[in-house]
Amino acid sequence: MGKPTGFMEFTRELPAKRPVAERIKDYNEFVARYSEQKLNQQSARCMDCGVPFCHNGCPLGNIIPEFNDAVYRKNWEEAYEILSLTNNFPEFTGRICPAPCESACVLGINQPAITIEEIEKHIIEIAFDKGLVKPKAPLVRTGKKVAVIGSGPAGMAAAAQLNYAGHQVTVFERDDAPGGLLRYGIPDFKMEKWVIDRRVEILEQEGVVFKYNANVGVNVNVNDLLREYNAIVLAGGSTVPRDLPVPGRDLKGVYYAMQFLKQQNKRVAGKDPLANPQIESNIFHEELKATGKNVIVIGGGDTGSDCVGTSNRHGAKSVTQFELLPKPPEGRTIAMPWPSYPMVLKTSTSHEEGVERHWAIATKEFLGDAEGKLRALKVVDLEWKLTEDGRAASFQEVPGSEREMPCELALLAMGFVHPQKEGLLAQLEVELDERGNVRASEKAYQTSIAKIFTAGDMRRGQSLVVWAISEGRECARKVDEYLMGYSVLETKDASLLAL
Repeated sequence: MGKPTGFMEFTRELPAKRPVAERIKDYNEFVARYSEQKLNQQSARCMDCGVPFCHNGCPLGNIIPEFNDAVYRKNWEEAYEILSLTNNFPEFTGRICPAPCESACVLGINQPAITIEEIEKHIIEIAFDKGLVKPKAPLVRTGKKVAVIGSGPAGMAAAAQLNYAGHQVTVFERDDAPGGLLRYGIPDFKMEKWVIDRRVEILEQEGVVFKYNANVGVNVNVNDLLREYNAIVLAGGSTVPRDLPVPGRDLKGVYYAMQFLKQQNKRVAGKDPLANPQIESNIFHEELKATGKNVIVIGGGDTGSDCVGTSNRHGAKSVTQFELLPKPPEGRTIAMPWPSYPMVLKTSTSHEEGVERHWAIATKEFLGDAEGKLRALKVVDLEWKLTEDGRAASFQEVPGSEREMPCELALLAMGFVHPQKEGLLAQLEVELDERGNVRASEKAYQTSIAKIFTAGDMRRGQSLVVWAISEGRECARKVDEYLMGYSVLETKDASLLAL
């Protein structure tokens, strides 16, 4: 390594953030870059650990110690080349990945882990600054045509890889712009949308064709794609949100988190938040704003956190977040040993901006006024029974804890159950698994129809952006093998051999 004693000399430091009072006034990213000295020190902490478990912790198999060493030596071209071997979009993962690689960091056994995610983001942004990121159009075309349905991270990764293999790739996106939930789900204060546009422009220069407002199965004929393309990749994501079917669910003021977040993304982009095309799955006819309201976000994950940050920027009267499960521990327990990904208490930047968090609480009823508008939630505390290793097993309501909490806007952020079946999947008649996802093995990524493949949340269920990119890459290799009998694309496991 560049500095064998670095992990003993420097501790973990994250880049500075704009003050809360300042950043909640806009929707811009607020995490600064490291100084040159700080970046050098953070990369120097990567130790000569012998067996880098971070490789296994990262779903992409990023070659982390090697790019940390290149960063320490300020060899930006080498750092970028190593990073781009395994990750098509480090500018995405460097901003919004929960960094399972850091949970597997060997230094993390008894010290704070390496700031892998931030170093990754710095590599790609410095590479863009220095003009190292250039379009790489294939020298030879195979004559094969592939349709990729969905332009989220899985679809874009599959499209990029298949294009590198020489196939002609067309991406069909039912929305008016690319990115999937990166575009209309992740708030701009976590990732500004020029980051997506910059990458899509490169993909287009490399030869990938994007078609928008193209909802396959609705305004694009499925049979036309089956006739025209040699292979199809389904990468539409897991888009059906989990509902909360309790009394009062239909009151005005109870909405899915993505309805709320998508509207705000459109506002920031200068678009009409109510200009929903006929392909929109959740039609609503009013602007959703948290301004001056008591907001309760039901769901303790990242989407719920995004709702918290957005509500604070709207100027909510109060923001509260519910989680059904008990409060997680602040550190690892016997049930989550290193190097597994620990389910510990996480305080996001949105939580720092102001929220009251409740654990082990359930919503029993949405209460409305005479006009059918939400006015409060009837809630109850839960008592959880834990297993011997501390896992939540079952719960019962705490007697006498039932009460009302004032609320004019309730946002359901409880995750997603499966992809939308109407339209595309119903017309293709591909086999689904017991959870309602498209059935395809991780080894083949091939559906019950030979020429149709699937990747990302549509195959594995809701997951992380880093898993989506990994799935898109691995699926692309299987499509390439199907079309050509072999593949020139690397697997995750083969990337180390390329160094």
